[in-house]
Amino acid sequence: MFKVGIITSSDKGATGEREDVSGAIIKEMVQEKGYKVIRQVILPDEKDLLAEEMKNMADNLAVDLILTTGGTGFSKRDVTPEATIQVCDRMAPGITDAIRYFSLKITPRAMLSRAVAGIRNDSLIINLPGSPKAVKESLEFCLDSVHHGLEILTGRDSECARKED
Repeated sequence: MFKVGIITSSDKGATGEREDVSGAIIKEMVQEKGYKVIRQVILPDEKDLLAEEMKNMADNLAVDLILTTGGTGFSKRDVTPEATIQVCDRMAPGITDAIRYFSLKITPRAMLSRAVAGIRNDSLIINLPGSPKAVKESLEFCLDSVHHGLEILTGRDSECARKED
């Protein structure tokens, strides 16, 4: 069972002005996959706060997967990718590239996503969109492959090659 941390980046969500639907969708979807949500937080769009929480989840709580939602657009307050880059030891661009490619089939606005993914120690961090619909579509698309990546990252599996039928 993989341990998960969820971070919603939202100024309005952090002050209670908006309900965190996207974080709740992430929690439900990963729990259906058998993962255990260790921590779920809503933070304002502040790079240092987001980075500190990612470090806390990776270093202190030792979660396997950190999923963020929100803060990946063009607004001056959207700083989730910068916070993620700041804390990662290695980047995993294929994950968010694949999500964008998949999402472009649904909406051309997917090209405006600045989401990134990377690894800090033994934790994989993935930025997801902020909209509930886009979060659900993105996770449905990538979760099985991410699961295998987590198996490799945590040493539970050592092979990336597909098994022959």
